[in-house]
Amino acid sequence: MTFVRGLELSRRFYREAVEPLLSKHFGDLPHSAARIGPGSEVVGFDTARSTDHDWGPRVQLFVESAAPEITTMLSHHLPKTFLGYPTHFAGDGPVLVMAETDGPVRHRVDVLPFGRWADDHLGFDPREPVALTDWLGTPTQALAEATAGAVFHDGLGDLAAARARLRWYPDDVWRYVLACQWRRISQEEAFVGRCGEVGDELGSAVVAARLVRDLMRLCLLLDRRYPLYSKWLGSQFAALTERPNLRPVLAATGWHDRERHLARAYEFVASWQNDLGLAAPVDPTTRPYHDRPFRVLHAERFADALRAAITDPEVAALSWRGAVDQHVDNTDALIDR
Repeated sequence: MTFVRGLELSRRFYREAVEPLLSKHFGDLPHSAARIGPGSEVVGFDTARSTDHDWGPRVQLFVESAAPEITTMLSHHLPKTFLGYPTHFAGDGPVLVMAETDGPVRHRVDVLPFGRWADDHLGFDPREPVALTDWLGTPTQALAEATAGAVFHDGLGDLAAARARLRWYPDDVWRYVLACQWRRISQEEAFVGRCGEVGDELGSAVVAARLVRDLMRLCLLLDRRYPLYSKWLGSQFAALTERPNLRPVLAATGWHDRERHLARAYEFVASWQNDLGLAAPVDPTTRPYHDRPFRVLHAERFADALRAAITDPEVAALSWRGAVDQHVDNTDALIDR
């Protein structure tokens, strides 16, 4: 069977199967339909491998009333398969898989009010003004899932506006998150050399890998993209039109080479920030780490420039802790809304 990308499958499933049944049994019931939220297909990275769990003919159907009746109706009237994929999902835990059935379909058309979906997945309702605590307390993965995917119908009239409100951080929040990302880099950039100097090449490599990850996330933030979690971070970074070459950093077998390749990457990203005009320009060239023989950017210079450009007093008063996934790196903590 030819693989159908998940978003196209969901779009056609709604248009050809769900919407006709909804119209037949409930008339012109106001609703919105989309495929957003968790799932590799939402962010565009699904493959045939993705079909083994939590993938298939799926739709969020947002309504203000009659949700239980719609769910029951669809379970009895949806086709058992669509474009060759079962519409029934089996499983006892949180992970469900497509499976054949002779009885009612346990479908993945999630019928609920949008406010409840938003509370479950974001912790707040983006149809209202988004508070600073919501911007900073919501993982970038969740923000990406809410703004990616596709809307198939917006009969309630507020889904597109809610997603547009979440499309990107307000400018001063953006400056703050960027500043905290630069700050993370400044904290460890000298350690690649310091570990290597004492013969700890493994430690040097680990620090370099951490810095590569932070640089990847920084590049995505500069490009106004919410960084995805580790499984898709590399694919997302590779899709950037312009990006520093970070492969040599990870391929290097000695700390001098790691440091040299990182220096080139630092200068690339530093110039990128200057070009955006978010803060006063800062000299993007690398330099010695004080009186020690390590080449660094002194990334705190870029963090300080961004902080100085913030005019919102609420944002300006924040500590250096940053957004939630700049100081928390535990999946369970990040997905527990």
